[in-house]
Amino acid sequence: MCVSPVIGKRKGSHSPYYSIPGGHLDAGETFENCAIREIQEESGLTIKDPRVIAVTNNLDDTFFQEGKHYISIVLLATDFSGEHTVMEPVKCEGWLWCDPAHLPTPHFGASQSAVDRYLRGVFYFQ
Repeated sequence: MCVSPVIGKRKGSHSPYYSIPGGHLDAGETFENCAIREIQEESGLTIKDPRVIAVTNNLDDTFFQEGKHYISIVLLATDFSGEHTVMEPVKCEGWLWCDPAHLPTPHFGASQSAVDRYLRGVFYFQ
C-alpha cells in the first residue's frame, strides 16, 4: 500500500521548504499521542492509530547545518478524518496531498529522509 502524505510548505523558519507535519514531544507524551496532537495542531486533520515505521538520524539536513543534531521518529497513519487547513499561518503557507515518490521541492531534509524510509520499507539506515 502506498500512502499519499500531506505536505506543508513552510513559512518563517526553514522557508521555503516543503515538509510532512512534525514537532517535538511534550514531557511524558508517547510518540503516537505526539503525532496525533501535532497533526491536529498543524493541519486540522484527525488521525487514528499511528504506528512507528522508521527512525532517522538527521546528519545531512538543515538542523545539523545549524549545529543541532536531531533524530526523527517516523509514524504512519492511514485512518484520518477532516480536511487539511492552515492552522498555523505564521508557520505554513498551505497543505497538499502528493505522491511520496515525487515530493515537491525544495524539500526539508528530515522530511525527505522519513519518506525515503517509508518508500524503501526500511526502519533505519545511515
